[in-house]
Amino acid sequence: MLLVTVVFVACTRNTPTATHTPTPPNPGKIAWTDCSGGFQCGTLAVPLDYSHPEGRTISLALVRTQAKDKAARVGSLLVNPGGPGESGIEYLRADISSLKNLNQRFDLVAWDPRGVAGSTPVTCVDGPQLDAYLSIDSVLDDPQEKQDAIQADKDFAAGCQRRSGDLLPFMDSASTARDMDQIRASLGDAKLTYLGFSYGTYIGQWYAHLFPSHVRALSLDGVVDPTVSANDSLLSQVVGFEQNLQAFLADCKARSTCLFGQNGDPGTKLTSLMSRLDTAPLKVGGRQLTRSLAMTAVLQALYSQSLWRPLDQGLTGADGGDGRILLLIADLYNQRNSDGTYKNLFNGAYHSAYCLDFPAPSDIAAYDRLGPEYAKASPFFGPWSQYANLQCGYWPAKSKTTQGPLTVTGAPPILLVGGTNDPATPYAESLSVNKQIDGSILLTRRGNGHTSYDSSACAHAAEDAYLIDLKLPAAGTVCSS
Repeated sequence: MLLVTVVFVACTRNTPTATHTPTPPNPGKIAWTDCSGGFQCGTLAVPLDYSHPEGRTISLALVRTQAKDKAARVGSLLVNPGGPGESGIEYLRADISSLKNLNQRFDLVAWDPRGVAGSTPVTCVDGPQLDAYLSIDSVLDDPQEKQDAIQADKDFAAGCQRRSGDLLPFMDSASTARDMDQIRASLGDAKLTYLGFSYGTYIGQWYAHLFPSHVRALSLDGVVDPTVSANDSLLSQVVGFEQNLQAFLADCKARSTCLFGQNGDPGTKLTSLMSRLDTAPLKVGGRQLTRSLAMTAVLQALYSQSLWRPLDQGLTGADGGDGRILLLIADLYNQRNSDGTYKNLFNGAYHSAYCLDFPAPSDIAAYDRLGPEYAKASPFFGPWSQYANLQCGYWPAKSKTTQGPLTVTGAPPILLVGGTNDPATPYAESLSVNKQIDGSILLTRRGNGHTSYDSSACAHAAEDAYLIDLKLPAAGTVCSS
């Protein structure tokens, strides 16, 4: 799950509102065609509004690579990388090496969820407008900055309504879960096998809630708790990223090869650098590295320890007046293309799902009150995140469900995987969902970074064993590597 200009807000803890949904028409078969690299691509038409399945349809884009061992094939495995708003197609096509064991026995299938990339995408603004929006200082420490940020949020929401207002009411994760069942049926699988990461765990919980009898195996890695209020969840993320930041700084201070740790304390230098960028952004070609973009780069690098070395290089460069590496890392997070255009993750895809799933207040005073607690949790990330949920407060489409636990009745055991120092999906949320879903098994990974499948050989093996052979780890199992 992403920590960006929008995260969770206060909510009730009731079970989501139950509404009758008419049965959608049986999905047709997907016409797969070769699309290079050992992949096949296809599309599937699904109802835009499942309460009126006979109405308008939208097109979902899919990709698959077929099982290598056809004699031992189990079926299809649906994969979602999270976000919300990440392209499943790009994720699967980028590098399937970590999934090669699963690919022996499964057709690996990914899709762009509704509103995302190739699946009837939501858009809000053009490239230059998004440049300006993502660069704006979100540490609102003077009245003018605060007014500018509020107006920017309103303008962005208005742009989404102008460009994609017909789609916005139907971009919720409950609808995405229904899309998943249409995909399952179109693939010819009697039951769903699913690997969901980060926000993909929330989509998976919706699937188990709506279609428990259609579940074969769900592995949910980096668990999102549907019951936690938005600002409580954001506060937990702020704590988690602060802990990962301190781990990076301690590692940098202890290693002679960490350039940013030379000639001064790295934590003190980081604070000083951000202060300078606030008043004097660094020119990078025709752009600027602002404080907000530099902080985005730090955030991105804390998702995985594999990015600590580039972060060291970026901070060292910026400290010497060269902002190129930090801007590159921020662009990686924001999914900015080299030609100045953006993928639609932060140009509507993220907000269109998130703001329906976790509605937010529009009352500025609600965010003003967060200041002391957020700053205490993280002097670095707290003030930057304080008003992060406001965009959803201005969102033009409103939620159709009441936030609360996604009860699961009649499904087989579900595997949950949580990292003890996961900054984006705090471990406490895995513990909570483990209690909410009867019969679920929680696998714990000790360590930093977001999600466990690619950072722990132990977790990787356990998830594969469950997905392939339905072999669950013993309750209480802990992976240390």
